[in-house]
Amino acid sequence: MPDRANVAYCYDGSFEGMLCCIFESFEKKERPVSIGPEGVGQLTLYPPRRVQTELSKARRVEAGLRRKASDASYRLVELSYYSCHEQKELLALDFTRLAMRYGRRALSMLADNTVNELTRAVQKLTNEAHQYKEFIRFSIGENGAMTSVIEPQNFILPLIAPHFCDRYPNESFFIYDASHGTALVAVPGEHAIVPVEAYEQPEAGEEERCFRALWKLFYDTIAIEGRYNPKCRMTHMQKRFWKHMTELNGEGERAQLWAEKERRKLAQTSGQQAFLPVERRENAERDS
Repeated sequence: MPDRANVAYCYDGSFEGMLCCIFESFEKKERPVSIGPEGVGQLTLYPPRRVQTELSKARRVEAGLRRKASDASYRLVELSYYSCHEQKELLALDFTRLAMRYGRRALSMLADNTVNELTRAVQKLTNEAHQYKEFIRFSIGENGAMTSVIEPQNFILPLIAPHFCDRYPNESFFIYDASHGTALVAVPGEHAIVPVEAYEQPEAGEEERCFRALWKLFYDTIAIEGRYNPKCRMTHMQKRFWKHMTELNGEGERAQLWAEKERRKLAQTSGQQAFLPVERRENAERDS
């Protein structure tokens, strides 16, 4: 590979723009010291060079990767764009050079620092996307649309969009990514990922609060007190997910009181106090 040139690339922040930076590097036979989107603080004193985005050049890079390496190699470069790695563009460039030289073998060269680091960054991305498919909680607004707020480290909306569109084909929903200022907007039959400068989830209505309290009631009822282990929970569900999860972030005193009232009513009318946690069972017996 050629040595690093005394130049930094900047582009418009799009995936096609990143591919054009790769094309520019091959065309100029140089390796820039850094590649980054415009508007982001530059971490080098070398002069920046703006690379124009041209779809024809981006398609040539895609075709070259698919032909000389494999579709999986191109997919790795594509997923790297959505990762939160600070030097993802340089990693994508260096991996593309390896893939053009070694073909499909480049994917298995995990002893190489570039391949290893890029693979780990993509794995972190896909793992987080998989977790959010399970941990996203929707709130139904007054207009009947489902809304949710998430704060992922990686840009996962393109990865989770097909899952939720297939799961709710006849629903309208809105998932706001507060970390990246974007949102997945879906209506029956189509969806789009659009930039959103600021968004505040609307206040939950009475019916929504009741459903949240019911969900918390179910969650608390099936819990086994003797096996309560928050450290073990955090190994499966990192604490940063808890903020936007209904059963863990709390829904206010009103919902708590409503859930407790329904729990006691159920226990008294059905004679199933034995199924309540010990401390709540004693309280219910004393109150009755």
